Amino acid sequence: MKVTEHINNAKSTVFSFEILPPLKGQNIKALFENIEPLMEFKPPFIDVTYHREEYVYRDKGNGLLEKRTTRKRPGTVGICAAIKNRFDIDTVPHIICGGFSKEETENALIDLDFLGIDSVLVLRGDPIKSENKFVPDPNGHAYAIDLMEQVVDMNNGRYIDEELQSATPTDFCIGVAGYPEKHFEAPSMKSDLKILKQKVERGAEYVVTQMFFDNQKYFEFVKLCRAEGIDVPIIPGLKPITSLKQMTALPRTFYLDLPDALVDELEKCKDNAAAKEVGIEWCIQQSKKLIEFGAPCLHYYSMGKSDPIYRIAEGIF
Repeated sequence: MKVTEHINNAKSTVFSFEILPPLKGQNIKALFENIEPLMEFKPPFIDVTYHREEYVYRDKGNGLLEKRTTRKRPGTVGICAAIKNRFDIDTVPHIICGGFSKEETENALIDLDFLGIDSVLVLRGDPIKSENKFVPDPNGHAYAIDLMEQVVDMNNGRYIDEELQSATPTDFCIGVAGYPEKHFEAPSMKSDLKILKQKVERGAEYVVTQMFFDNQKYFEFVKLCRAEGIDVPIIPGLKPITSLKQMTALPRTFYLDLPDALVDELEKCKDNAAAKEVGIEWCIQQSKKLIEFGAPCLHYYSMGKSDPIYRIAEGIF
């Protein structure tokens, strides 16, 4: 079932979460062990992220540089299939621009279609650490809206090879990202919303937001979206703070603000254990108010750790 069908069929706010594929060389056992406890809360779907490989150039000592991969999380398509098989649950793979040619994207989407996976979240993706700005694949897409349109084309039976006769259309439900505090590269919120509206007009069926810690930012974002005619479900993305370091790392990495009240509580914490308790309680209160507001789904960024999400879901669902 598609994400939008799950939302439309639900009688109350839906619970979902996002997982990271294991690092290259690791097995899937730990991932299953993290998912297992959260199944108690009956999530109708699970998102599976895709992360580009990280690499560096190392001097070989002869004047030449060698490209070496330093970090890689492969297997998004396989993991989606494994989760679907193990837990009998829908999965939503992330499809990104970075590191993919158009043909590689098409092949991945064909595999997903064959597996019966019918929802995807389309994203540009972040620049890798060795690049100071996003650099697309030479034969790929530079923007999420262009990647999304490739998915829409396949839904309409249009593939890269224009000579294909009677090509079978796919039927993907397409999600895109939204930014309650504005995408950091957008010159203004108005321009950011303009792009989001174009995505919806061209086929996006739901929006998942960047994480935020001030619900008022989400409430205002939804209001602005509705005023622009963006009428698809807008799913809030949430993450509990679990360490003192995240108090500065999250704003720096994701270009967001922390509310003064949250910062005040975190500054009182003497260690990470105390900060984790503050973060979980804050997220529980956020979640309760978002449900009161009528959020269609609460989507949690697990960052590979299920315990904080379990404790939040236990207090909410």
